[in-house]
Amino acid sequence: MPDTPQPPELRADEPGSFPHSVLAERHLAIVRQVRDAFPYGPDLRAALDALLAQCAHGVIEPLPDQAPDRDRWLAWGLGTYTGRSWFDVPWLWSESYFYRLLLETVGYFGDGPWRGIDPFRPAKRAELDAPETDEELAALDRLATLTPHEQGTALLHGSLWGNRADLSFRLQTAGGAARDTAPALLADDSAALWALLPPGRADGTLCLVADNAGRELVPDLLLISHLLAHGHVARVQLHVKPHPYYVSDATTADVVDALRRLTAAPGAAGEHGRRLWQAMTDGTLAVRAHPFFAGPLPYARMPGDLRAEFAACTLTVVKGDLNYRRLVGDRMWPATTAFAEVTAHFPGPVAALRTLKSDVVTGLDSATVAALDSAEGPGWRTSGTHALIQVRR
Repeated sequence: MPDTPQPPELRADEPGSFPHSVLAERHLAIVRQVRDAFPYGPDLRAALDALLAQCAHGVIEPLPDQAPDRDRWLAWGLGTYTGRSWFDVPWLWSESYFYRLLLETVGYFGDGPWRGIDPFRPAKRAELDAPETDEELAALDRLATLTPHEQGTALLHGSLWGNRADLSFRLQTAGGAARDTAPALLADDSAALWALLPPGRADGTLCLVADNAGRELVPDLLLISHLLAHGHVARVQLHVKPHPYYVSDATTADVVDALRRLTAAPGAAGEHGRRLWQAMTDGTLAVRAHPFFAGPLPYARMPGDLRAEFAACTLTVVKGDLNYRRLVGDRMWPATTAFAEVTAHFPGPVAALRTLKSDVVTGLDSATVAALDSAEGPGWRTSGTHALIQVRR
C-alpha cells in the first residue's frame, strides 16, 4: 500500500454522509424490492421483515452454523463484528455482509425450494429485455463505417458509461431514471490502455473483472469481442461474482443471459454474440467466479491463487465503483493521491473503468478537484455523472 499515511476506512456512522444513506435507506429499499419481486411464503416474508428491522435498528448477527461459507466469513471478520452496529464497522464490510445475509434470509443457500434462486433476477432481466437495449444493439451496425481503432474507442467508452445502468444506484435517483449526460472524463489514460493491448499481438491475456449485469455487461462483452477479433489479446478471463451480490452484479447465469440476448439479435450484435459464444466453447473466453469477489476485503488482501491469475495477465481491467473501492482501498483519500501509488500492491498492470458513485477517488489533479468542488460541492463524487479511465502499468 502507499507510503502516504492512510486515512481510516470509510464507515457509515455519520448521519448525512453517503455511506450512512446507503445503510439507512438503500438497503431497506432493496429488502422491500426483493420481498415484492417474488411470491415468498409467510415464513420468508417474516424473515425479510426481521432483516429490515435488523438493518434499521439492530446489530450484526452471525450466519447459522450450517452456512456453507461460515468459516470463510469468520476469517473475513464476522467474529469480530458480530453484535456491533451496522454503522460502526467498515462500510465495505457491512455492505458486503448485508447482501450475504439477504441471500441467507431468502433461502438461497438452503435446502428448500428457493435454493439457488437469484432474488435480483427479475430486475436484471427487465433491464436486459428493455427497449433501450434493442436501441443500443442496433447502434452497433453504425460502427462498421469506423476504423478498428475508432470502433475500439467507442466500445471502450460504452463499457465505461454502461455502468450508469447500475440498478442499486438507480433506486436513489429521481424516478429511477438513468442519467443521459456523459461529461468529459476526469481522468483518461486510455492511450496507456491501448499501448498495453496493441492490435495484432500474437499472445496476451486480458482479465476483466465485471461489475453489473444487464446493460453494463453487454457492452463489456462487446468490448471483449472486439479485442479478440482484432488480435489485441489471444485470451480473456471474465471474472464474475460466485452468487448474486449488490443487486445487479454479474454472475455466470447473467453472462449466459447476455450472450443469448446478443446471439438472438440481428446485425452486428448477433455477430458479436456468435463470436463470444464460440470463444467460450473453445476456451478463448473463460469465466471465473472466485469466492473473493463476493467478499468484504480490499484487493490488497486477495488470496494467493487469485493474485497468481492476475500476475499472469497482460492487463487486468476492473469495472465499476465497488471494484474501484476494493482496488484503491475504501478510504477517503485526498483526490490528488496518485492512482499508481494506491494500486502498487496489485500484481500486474491494472486499469480501472469507473463512473463515480461513492466518495472514494484518486489520481486527479488539484485544478480539476477545485473546479468540481466549486461547481458541484461534494456531490460530484457520488452522482454517477463523472467517470475515470485510469491505468497503472
